[in-house]
Order: sequence, then C-alpha cells, then structure tokens
Amino acid sequence: MAVLHNGVTYAAADTHAHIYPGKIAEKATASVGAFYHTSMKNVGLPHVLAQRGGAAGIDRFVVCSVATKVEQVRSINAFIQEKCRKYPQFVGLAAWHQEIEDIDGELDDLQARGLRGIKLHPDFQNVAIDDPRLMALYREAHRRGLPILFHMGDSRTDLSAPHRLMNVLDKLPELTCIAAHLGGYTVWETALHELRGMNVYVDTSSSLFALTREQALESLRHFGMDRALFGTDFPMWDPAEELERFFGLGLSEAENRAILYGNFARLFGVDAP
Repeated sequence: MAVLHNGVTYAAADTHAHIYPGKIAEKATASVGAFYHTSMKNVGLPHVLAQRGGAAGIDRFVVCSVATKVEQVRSINAFIQEKCRKYPQFVGLAAWHQEIEDIDGELDDLQARGLRGIKLHPDFQNVAIDDPRLMALYREAHRRGLPILFHMGDSRTDLSAPHRLMNVLDKLPELTCIAAHLGGYTVWETALHELRGMNVYVDTSSSLFALTREQALESLRHFGMDRALFGTDFPMWDPAEELERFFGLGLSEAENRAILYGNFARLFGVDAP
C-alpha cells in the first residue's frame, strides 16, 4: 500500500488509532464521541481500521486503548497483543493505570507481549500527567526505551495541560514522549508557549480539522518537522479525510515523507514497508 499525492508515492503510518473488542466497540466509540461532543466517523473495530486505513494507502497503524480501571490493564494489553498478531501492520501500545503497584512486573508483561510503548489519557483516567504516582513509570519506561503517548489538552480540565507535561520533562528531560494533538487539543496556542524538549514528538490527530493552515504550520515548525507524526485519532476521523487535510498544508516532499513515515519508523524502530 502507498499514498499517492501529486504524482508522488508516500509510505504512511497512522500513529494514533484506537481499537476496541467487538462486544464493546460501538458503546466505547459512542462514549468517546459524547465526551468530545462530536459525531464519530467510524466504529473502533480493528478490521474497520485496517480496511479504511488500507483503502487510503496507509501502511502501518499505532493502536491503543485506555484503561479507566487498574483491573482492565491486562485484558486490554492481551487484546492489543492479539490484534497485532492478526494484523501485522499494527504496532501496539500498552494500556496503563496510575494504581499499578508492580511497575517492573507490569512493564515486563507488556514487553513480553511485544507492545512498543504506553498510552495515557489523563482526562479519561482522572490523573494529572505530573501525578507523583506516575514518575517511577516514566523513569523505568525511559530506561527500557518505551515512548509514552499522552493525550494532551482539554479546555474543561488541566489534567492533560501542556504545563503538566513540562513539569515531568523538567525532572526527566530525556523521557521520549508523544504529545498528541499537536501538543494540546483545544489549547494549541498554550502548547506553543509551554511545551518544548528535544524528545517531545507531536502527532497531527484531532487538530487539522480545527486549525488554519498557518496555525498548523506554526505548531509543526515549533516542535520540528523531524518530531512530527501523522495521526488520525481513529475512529474519531476518517483516514482518507485526514490525509487530505494533511496534504492541504502544502509541505515539501521531504517534510511529507518525514511526517507520514520517516519519523515514525525512527521512533519505533520500524523498517520501511
């Protein structure tokens, strides 16, 4: 598969996609839509992601789900592991919860499952990014080379505010993290002023629909074209539509290649498709 734009073929990876087991997929998708007061474009089923993303030409998908209770972590991670085996184009991130006590044991388990990083959604999990209970996780994740994908930003709460991630990075500047939604959903301007760091990546998910071309380019230049990742936030947005929005930025061929696949491949140690 490949994405064709203006006569140029690109490898592409969706670095931010959510999937759910079939028995809860419709309910979970609707719940997320209600939380963000938006109509979801798809149902968050693995095969729908593979089909819709594949039809758009996307080669790889970083998939995750969020644990709102500590007892959900193992079952979610087993589900992500299973779907990564079934769909080799998937790269799995592990669920985590702030109440996990055996940090080393849980990290051993998720790495044994072949999961490549961790996803946290502070607003859904009711925990601030800089909560002291998470600092030991961040240190050990860094030691093990596991990047952390943070949902960032919400105008209704500051649990995922950019300054909270900076509080962590001030103590642990070497932590490799992905600040989703160009550093902060609905607080993009704040992210430009408060979020920085050489190991901070951002993804484009749930941002390009709301920002002007100039605003999006300002964010990408602030964080660096070499640390930006293409993401759809599936099932929130349709892969083909998000690719169209991305190409509407009018970036150079080299910048397109970096954001669509090159930065992802380097971050996760994945070969070219």
